[in-house]
Amino acid sequence: MPRASELNKGDVVAVDGTPHVVRQLETRSPSARGAATLYKIRFTNLVSGQKRDESLKGDAVLDEIDFEKVAVQFSYIDGEHYVFMNAADYSQYPISLSSLEEQIPYLTDDMEGMTALIVEGNAVAIELPQSVVMEVTETGPGIKGASASARTKPATLASGLVVQVPEYLERGEMVRVNTTNGKFMARA
Repeated sequence: MPRASELNKGDVVAVDGTPHVVRQLETRSPSARGAATLYKIRFTNLVSGQKRDESLKGDAVLDEIDFEKVAVQFSYIDGEHYVFMNAADYSQYPISLSSLEEQIPYLTDDMEGMTALIVEGNAVAIELPQSVVMEVTETGPGIKGASASARTKPATLASGLVVQVPEYLERGEMVRVNTTNGKFMARA
């Protein structure tokens, strides 16, 4: 059974008997002597999709949940569900649009490196890779001689995501974007 101090982003634990995934984790050190370090954790309920904030001491014990991580690939959209295919046995897992709200701008066709969290035979969440490569579809004209550390400009990517990119980038170029904070990382 994991302690609050051992949790990492993406871990799945049981809170009040239902599976929750750790979305954000913040450590707060006390200023008073003898006080315990607090861990402010934002959970997302994998069944209902509701967010839940908890402040726990480092030695608080959480219940483990029986789950499986499976490599998947995005297949298609079916109404209000996104369908992912298991890379090993080609079985399909539908996940509701509301469960994927924050991850949709990073999904591209034939994207690899994703894993699905399977609880009791159903996919309840998707973990994206650390970064994705996307094409710049719209941005201002590139400026010759602009340095990489200089000013930035907004660029719209193939999925509709808007990120700040260096001024020298032009339309049609491929860029790498961090999926945790939505920031430009490098040319691809």
